[in-house]
Amino acid sequence: MNTSPYLDILTFGEALVEIMRTDIGQPLDQPATFTGPYPSGAPFIFAAQAARLGAKVGCVGCVGQDHFGTCMLNQIAEDGIDPRGVHIMPGYTTGIAFISYNVDGSRDFVFHAKQAAAALLAPELLTPDLFEGLRCLHITGSALSISEGGMQTGLRALEMAKQAGARISFDPNIRPQLMPVEQARTAFQPFIDAADILLPTADELMLFTGQSSLEAAVQVMRQRRPHLLIVITAGKDGCTVYPPDGSATHIPAYLVSEVDPTGAGDCFDAGFLTRWIAGATPIEAAQFGNACGALAVTAMGPMAGAKQLPEVQAFMQANAIKPT
Repeated sequence: MNTSPYLDILTFGEALVEIMRTDIGQPLDQPATFTGPYPSGAPFIFAAQAARLGAKVGCVGCVGQDHFGTCMLNQIAEDGIDPRGVHIMPGYTTGIAFISYNVDGSRDFVFHAKQAAAALLAPELLTPDLFEGLRCLHITGSALSISEGGMQTGLRALEMAKQAGARISFDPNIRPQLMPVEQARTAFQPFIDAADILLPTADELMLFTGQSSLEAAVQVMRQRRPHLLIVITAGKDGCTVYPPDGSATHIPAYLVSEVDPTGAGDCFDAGFLTRWIAGATPIEAAQFGNACGALAVTAMGPMAGAKQLPEVQAFMQANAIKPT
């Protein structure tokens, strides 16, 4: 058990609840059944998974003074996420994401976020005590896209994390519904420049480098940032680790029956970072992250599949995967 008074990982961003269609092929522009609310928001899904793995984790965000806010606060308390950065905003509703699942495996979203408490992020919410002794700051692109306050909070968090000597992790997690792709390409550059580890999809890395192939994109990024650790996430196709030594290792995904894909990437990130900052190699950390991501899709609800450490370890022992 970690008895340090300091956080292992700090993140920040949108606190949401999700309300989702119960069946595949039910579009959001027609009447049909929903289920929820489920506590959500990429940074909070990440924080829940990291906490369940034993990390001391904090998340900065805002909820409304309403029932959905209580839903979020109850989950934060249950998981033992450090509550110092979570703020209740009277007069605002908690953010909501409505989600439908398409036959082709894609998802459609309607967000009530930019006008909700979720968008009230501000640099002033980042108190020095959260950064004292901090080991890793994890940033998601969705948190930067939620509002101008989210972007300014991210830039301030970078400064404070650097002063604390913390490592920087960045998952671009581009959400076109919140910020146009071309705008994100420019806005996210300071976070790419500061990152010790970058966790993009292949399409995101190609966007940031202006290249038309993953191989060329990796090469360009390595030239720009020789000491950067890159992990390309690919969902059902696993992930590929590109360390600074110039090598590349693909790690296949675990085979599971998918129930709800929401949160898989955030659980991967949490699994990877908790192992990585604990001293695991990037390959070991990525394989562990794959296991967390796979388990995440096996239950309905964005946090329901985020498992405790013994469950993840048992799953990995029962399902051997060999990197290539």
